[in-house]
Amino acid sequence: MRAVVTDIEGTTSAIAFVHDVLFPYARDRLPAFVRASADRPEIAALLDEARALAGAPGLDTEGVIRVLLAWIDQDRKAAPLKELQGMLWAEGYAARQYRGHVYPDAASALRRWHAMGVPLYVFSSGSVAAQRLLFAHSEAGDLTPVFSGYFDTRIGPKREAASYAAIARHVGRAGGDLLFLSDIVEELDAAAAAGLGTVWVCRGAPPPPARHRVVGSFDPIDHFLDGP
Repeated sequence: MRAVVTDIEGTTSAIAFVHDVLFPYARDRLPAFVRASADRPEIAALLDEARALAGAPGLDTEGVIRVLLAWIDQDRKAAPLKELQGMLWAEGYAARQYRGHVYPDAASALRRWHAMGVPLYVFSSGSVAAQRLLFAHSEAGDLTPVFSGYFDTRIGPKREAASYAAIARHVGRAGGDLLFLSDIVEELDAAAAAGLGTVWVCRGAPPPPARHRVVGSFDPIDHFLDGP
C-alpha cells in the first residue's frame, strides 16, 4: 500500500472525546448560534439544506433548530449539521475549552509515515473543517502538516463503496494503492468493495473473526506500507 486513508472516531481518536466533549459542547450552543446567525448567507444556506434533508422546506428557524438537535441526538451524519457543529467547535478550540484527542500510537505513526513519504488522508463523517480543527489543536500538537487531504460525507456515505472509489479518483491513485483504517466493519467492507486495502483497528477489545487485517494499535500497520 502506498497511501493511507484513516477514519477518526474510534481509530485515531477516542469515541468518548467526540460523544462526551464535542457533541454536548455543540448541542448546548447550537440554538443560540442559529438564532443569532440565521441571516448570514452561509448559515442561511446550511439551514435551507437542513430543511431540504428533513423534507420540510417551510420550517421556520425554531423548527430547523429542533430538527438539528434531533439529528445530534440520533448521531445523524447530515452534512449541514456537521458544518454547523464545526463552526461551534472552532470557537471551543480557539477558547482552549478542550484539545483534540489523538491516541499516542496514532500520532507517532502518522508522523512516521509522513516522514517516510507516505501520503495521508482523512475520511470522517465530521466536516473537513472539524477534522482540521481536531488535528490542528490535538493533544499531540499540530498534526495537520502530515495530511495531504481531507474528505467528509459530501464525497459520499462512509458505508458505500462509491465513496471510496471517488476518493481514489480524487487523489489520483488506484484503489489498490490505498490502505483504509477504521474501527467500523461496514466501512471496511465498503472500502474493500472499491478495491482498497483495509485494516480493522480494534482498540481495547479482542479481535473478532474478521475478513480484514486486525490490529490493536497503529504500530503494526507499518508492515502493510510500501512507501510512496
